Amino acid sequence: MMVVMMMMSMMEMMVVVMVGRAGDVDNGGGGRQEAEAGHCQWRRRRRWRNHGGVSGTGCAPPGVDPEAFAWFQAVDADGSGHISVRELKQALLNSNWTAFDDDTCLLMINTFDRTRSGRIDVYGFSALLRFIQQWRNLFQQFDRDRSGSISFSELQQAFSQLGYNLSPQFSQLLLARYAPRSPDPSIQLDRFIHICMQLQSTTEAFREKDTALLGNVRLSYEDFLTMVVTRML
Repeated sequence: MMVVMMMMSMMEMMVVVMVGRAGDVDNGGGGRQEAEAGHCQWRRRRRWRNHGGVSGTGCAPPGVDPEAFAWFQAVDADGSGHISVRELKQALLNSNWTAFDDDTCLLMINTFDRTRSGRIDVYGFSALLRFIQQWRNLFQQFDRDRSGSISFSELQQAFSQLGYNLSPQFSQLLLARYAPRSPDPSIQLDRFIHICMQLQSTTEAFREKDTALLGNVRLSYEDFLTMVVTRML
């Protein structure tokens, strides 16, 4: 369910979409609402045509959910029929109102870019919406204190439940790499998605080499570099 906040002026409409549990719709243009912990938000400005209509309207293509198509049109700022990394970044917010990280947006675009053009079409975007929703649900599940971010202990529990047998030292290393500097570092949804996607990709590469399921492999230096280049998108 999506909660929509709308503020209209004569020339433009600001739409902020908070993906999460249903709530009240604020049509009064009052103070901005705080996002529920762990929620991913969408923002996009759509210019009105001189005759008062919204550009980019039309019917959803076969196999694409109409709601997903509507948001595709909203995020496709230049009307090209494709979503770029920049457009995706401009549309996605964490629960603390910070924009999604550049690297995370690039990673997600590359994952759903079937043509290697650096952009995704409406079908890729529709799949991306489902993908983000699945990760958001997991993020909320692991954010046990409902703070809107994942702490060290929560990250350790998340790794364990996702099937990764990783040491506390490795989790600390990831937080040092991806979390803002703080006495009690934690990560937002974008960094959580990034970390989990990279772990999944590199684990798949490792398992391809670990044919005997021993938990260790022998690699040449070039094999290691090849694995990194092909898997670390």
